[in-house]
Amino acid sequence: MTRISNARVLKIAGPIVLSNATVPILGAVDTGVVGQMGAAAPIGAVGIGAIVLATLYWVFGFLRMGTSGMVAQARGAGDAAEVSAHLMRALMVAAAAGLGLIMAQAPLIAAAFLIAPASVEVEAMARAYLSIRIWGAPATIGLFALTGWLIAMERTRGVLLLQLWMNGLNIGLDLWFVLGLGWGVPGVAAATLIAEATGLVLGLWLARDAFAGGYWRDRARVFARAPLLRMARVNGDIMIRSVLLQACFTTFLFLGAGQGDVRLAANQVLLQFLEITAYALDGFAFAAEALVGQAVGARNRAAVRRAAVVTGQWGAGGAVALAFIFALAGPAIIDLMSTAPEVRATARDYLPWLVAAPLIGVASWMFDGIFIGATLTREMRNAMLISVAVYAAALWLLLPAFGNHGLWAALMVLNATRGLTMATLYPRAERLARG
Repeated sequence: MTRISNARVLKIAGPIVLSNATVPILGAVDTGVVGQMGAAAPIGAVGIGAIVLATLYWVFGFLRMGTSGMVAQARGAGDAAEVSAHLMRALMVAAAAGLGLIMAQAPLIAAAFLIAPASVEVEAMARAYLSIRIWGAPATIGLFALTGWLIAMERTRGVLLLQLWMNGLNIGLDLWFVLGLGWGVPGVAAATLIAEATGLVLGLWLARDAFAGGYWRDRARVFARAPLLRMARVNGDIMIRSVLLQACFTTFLFLGAGQGDVRLAANQVLLQFLEITAYALDGFAFAAEALVGQAVGARNRAAVRRAAVVTGQWGAGGAVALAFIFALAGPAIIDLMSTAPEVRATARDYLPWLVAAPLIGVASWMFDGIFIGATLTREMRNAMLISVAVYAAALWLLLPAFGNHGLWAALMVLNATRGLTMATLYPRAERLARG
């Protein structure tokens, strides 16, 4: 289990990269289908509704990462009972969180439209969309836990199968409900709800081994105090780190808005390059989660280092490839994303930052995977706190002097600082494996 090879890394990473590639397709189809209704309001309603739910669900993303690290360690230690019990704990948290969102839907939706008001027509359609999709909350959050478990067990083909099933079904139902039956915006919501519910069933089937031994219903083990406290600590640290990271990107967007409409639009186009980078490098970071976690669980220090080195080499190679692609094809990609001449020209001015972004940020992405696998989540949180402070200082110094270039430079400083701070803390991962 602790024998680390290039082939094994690629076997884990490849399906994740392919799985991530399906995500933007679904968003494009959702937009395209409601666009056939011949009005702007349905497009805006689906967009706003999707963003509101994505924000709510994002808060529970810690279940994916925390489950991956802890299950990988249990697997590395040969503790089949804990592999099953932890999935059960994560699914229980997901069920409670999902039901909580359903029960609190009225004030949550009202708060969303207070923060981001829309026209009467758009808000009415968005409320209809949300009132249907919110019932999928337990399934969506449960899928975070199941995805983390599958990654830890190196079953990333299962993750790919889940995405293909849910996105394929969602697209098919979109076309049927909206274009065939004329259900409009509620049809888009119903299609997604059905895809999420059936995705949960498929995910449980893919994780059926966890329920085969009966450990999942051992109440004494599932509710054991020490694992529950550890789960709360790990997930809490990840949530704080994620909130801080999201706050940095939100600050970037808000400060970008102060640079004028054209620069704001150009920044939005260029942020898609960062999204592509994250999707591409996620596969290698997830491989690090699984392999480092198993090595820590097996108390094999050499395997921890080997996993970090091999996954890191693949991540670095991917970053170089992305930088090369962005340098050569970046202008063409910009032209695909915008037809406005001034936005195209402005985006080209800042494109060099996006060519550099994969090279500067790859360490932060890869160390995230390593630290999640080793469950060094307190260290991740502390590294993020330091990085936020450095980012704030960089904004204070660079933004007034260099404008939008200073804004992009500060974002690069953030990712570089994350990578450097975690690099200094990395030896703790190897010490964990020593016992």
